[in-house]
Amino acid sequence: MENVPYDKRQGKIWYNGNTVDWKDANLHILSHGLHYASCVFEGERIYNGSIFKLREHTERLIHSADRMGFKIPYSADEIDNACKEIIKIQKIENGYVRPIAWRGSEMMAISAQKNKIHFAVAAWEWGSYFDPKVKEQGISLDISKWRRPDPKTIPWDTKASGLYMICTLSKHEAEKKGFNDSLMLDYKGDIAEATGANIFFVDKSESELHTPLPDNFLDGITRRTIIDLAKKLNIKVIERKIKLDELKNFSGCFLTGTAAEVTPVSKIDNVNFKIPKVINQLWDDYSSLVRTKKVLNQSIA
Repeated sequence: MENVPYDKRQGKIWYNGNTVDWKDANLHILSHGLHYASCVFEGERIYNGSIFKLREHTERLIHSADRMGFKIPYSADEIDNACKEIIKIQKIENGYVRPIAWRGSEMMAISAQKNKIHFAVAAWEWGSYFDPKVKEQGISLDISKWRRPDPKTIPWDTKASGLYMICTLSKHEAEKKGFNDSLMLDYKGDIAEATGANIFFVDKSESELHTPLPDNFLDGITRRTIIDLAKKLNIKVIERKIKLDELKNFSGCFLTGTAAEVTPVSKIDNVNFKIPKVINQLWDDYSSLVRTKKVLNQSIA
């Protein structure tokens, strides 16, 4: 299925309260969400037939919609149940879930107060975000020319579709240069994140993790999970502003995210990193955690 276009796949999609054939899950070309990015979404991982941290993802989706000025017409329980229902129908053991909400086509201008809010959930089998062979050796990151905007200019704490425009631009440019992804700086020039994942650095002693303070980009659910796991290993986690010229001071680097999971980084621009044992340990612990049934839908405080 990996090479099949996403609009040509088989199965069902949960759409506005019903399950419809995959090919029939369409929206009108004049939908506000398409033209003006009034659209929010989540990305969730399925492990052993269950969604990891489902309620946390659902709560963030509802928060994102609220920040975008609209209300999803389903409760958190109903959204959770829709996600569970579709992975059961699709018979997915290990894969990905994409809940998405957007404004419809009743009005077509900047204003959209009368537009219907649509909601859908799709799910599919999915493996590693990065090529497993490349991931094992550590991926390479370019440094993007695009920067995370001032938090006063965007709803930065949401998964809103418009915020990912510069991520696509950055990743395409990186891939043209032979890199796997791109490091994004914030509006002040400090290190922020990758195009779809948070970033961590391992200090020279390999007893500390340094990660950018998430005050202008999304504080990922996987990011918070890794911080908790690191603390359980008595690894000190320091959230702070990190300058680009500090890269040479770290021994290792890795990305975290629902899609990326825990991905080592071997190179950022012309700075090389090794893969310290602590990264492999965190990956092992994370892999064990996400496959433990009793914690799949619990929150980490």
